[in-house]
Amino acid sequence: MKIERLKKISKCVYEVPRGFKPGMRVPARIFASDKLIMNMDDAVLDQISNTAMLPGIQKYALCMPDGHSGYGFPIGGVVAIDPEVGVISPGGIGFDINCGIRLVATSLTLDEINSQLRSLVDKLFKSIPSGVGVKGKIKLSDSKLDDAMLMGAQWAIENGYGKKEDLEYIEDEGCIKGANPHSISAKARDRGRNQIGTLGSGNHFIEIQVAKKENIFDQKIAREFGIFLDNQIVIMIHTGSRAFGHQVASDYLQRFSSVMQSKYCLSMPDRELSCAPFYSEEGKAYFEAMNCAINIAFVNRQVIMHRIREVCADLFKKTPDDLGIRLVYDICHNTAKLENHNIDGMEKNLLIHRKGATRSFPKGMEGLPSRYMGIGQPVIIAGSMESGSYLLVGSPDAKETFYSAAHGSGRLMSRKKARKLFSGKEMQKELEKKGIYIQTDSYSALAEEAGGAYKNIDDVIDVTSHAGLSKPVVKLVPVGNIKG
Repeated sequence: MKIERLKKISKCVYEVPRGFKPGMRVPARIFASDKLIMNMDDAVLDQISNTAMLPGIQKYALCMPDGHSGYGFPIGGVVAIDPEVGVISPGGIGFDINCGIRLVATSLTLDEINSQLRSLVDKLFKSIPSGVGVKGKIKLSDSKLDDAMLMGAQWAIENGYGKKEDLEYIEDEGCIKGANPHSISAKARDRGRNQIGTLGSGNHFIEIQVAKKENIFDQKIAREFGIFLDNQIVIMIHTGSRAFGHQVASDYLQRFSSVMQSKYCLSMPDRELSCAPFYSEEGKAYFEAMNCAINIAFVNRQVIMHRIREVCADLFKKTPDDLGIRLVYDICHNTAKLENHNIDGMEKNLLIHRKGATRSFPKGMEGLPSRYMGIGQPVIIAGSMESGSYLLVGSPDAKETFYSAAHGSGRLMSRKKARKLFSGKEMQKELEKKGIYIQTDSYSALAEEAGGAYKNIDDVIDVTSHAGLSKPVVKLVPVGNIKG
C-alpha cells in the first residue's frame, strides 16, 4: 500500500480522507505501524473506502492491524451502522459466521505432558473430525437443529456436552437472542446438521500451547484468567459455524443482490457489499438467520471442548476437574451485533459489523462475566502455528473502534501463493524439529497456513497495545497443533 495516499493521525493510526472516493460518507481509519501498512495490499485501501459508503455508517470505517483483503469488507473491518436509517451487509460479517476462538486452561505443565504430547495430539485428531466437508458424530433432526439454533451452547450442555458454568465464560453466554429458524433455508440445514463438533479447514485449528513465566506481562490479570503456573498448558480452539454459516451468507447475498437496487434504490461500488435496510423484510430475515449461525458456532465449539475434556481424562487417567480444565473465554469474530455506544456525547444503539475483528470490552462494561467485571474482557488474538498467540484484556481506550480489536495476525499472502512457496509435508517435519507436533488432514492446507504466509504476530500486538485497543497479558507458545 502506498503510504503517501494516507494521512497519518498518530503513531499507529492512518486516515483515508472522506474525499478519497466519491460517495464516502465518513473517513476510513487503519490501525497499523509503518511496517504493517506498507505490507497491506492496495485492495484493503479500496475495500475500507468502499465500506465508508454504507448508508447509516457512524464516525469511521475501521480496519484493524491484521487487515487484509476479503469479500466486500477487508478482514479486520469494523463498521457501526445506525439501524434506524442504515443497512446490514453480509460482506461485513463474512461467510464463516461466528468463527471464534475458545481458550481452555488446564493445571497441567509442559513437563507433565511432554512424554504424551504426541498421543494427546493424535487422540484429539482422531476424536474431532477436521477438514473440508467432514461430518461429526452428532446427527440432528430438524427439530433438534432448530433447538440448537435457538439455544446455542445451552443446547449442547443440556445434551451432555459440557458444564453449566461454561456458559458464563462465553460471549453472550453462548446464546444470542433474535435467532429464527424459519429464516434458514433447507440447503443450509442440510449442510449444517451433521457438522456439529467438527473443526473444518483453512485457518481453523486446535492448538496445545504453553504459557511460560517470561511471557506473562501482567501476572495479576493472568491469574484471574486462570493462568498461574510456569509452563502451564492451555488449549485453543479456532472454528465457527462451518458450512451452515457459509450457506446462510450465500443465501442472503443472493437475496440482497436481487432487491438492493430494484426495491430499495441502494447502490454500492462493489457487488460484494450487497446490503438491505436493517429493518426491511430482507434485512430482518438475514439478521435472524445470522443469529442462528452464531448460535450453531457456539454449539460447535462447546462440543469440541467436551471432546477435549474426554480425551484428556482418558489419556491422563484423571477427571477433567482434577486436570483443572476450565474455560477462560470464548470470543466471537464475524458477527453483526446491536450494542449501545456513545457517539459525540449521545448514547445510541448501533449495529456493529465485526469481520475478522473481536470485541474488546473494558472493565465494568455490560456483557462481561461477573468474574471479569473488574478486570475487562479476555481478548484472544491468534498467530500462525509457528509464532504463538496472545491473550489480552479489553481497554477503555478502544472506544474509538467501538471497543473492537484484531482477531489474528492476518494473512501476508494469498493461499494460492503460500501453496507455491511452501511444502506442507516439509513444514510438518521442520516444525517437529522445533518442538511443535502437527497433525493435519491435508498437506496442501498446511502449506497455506505456513508462518511465512502471515504477518508477524508481535507487530500486530505492538500496534494493538500502542493504539489502546487491548492490553497484552500473556503470550502463548505452540507445542502441538491440529489443522484441518
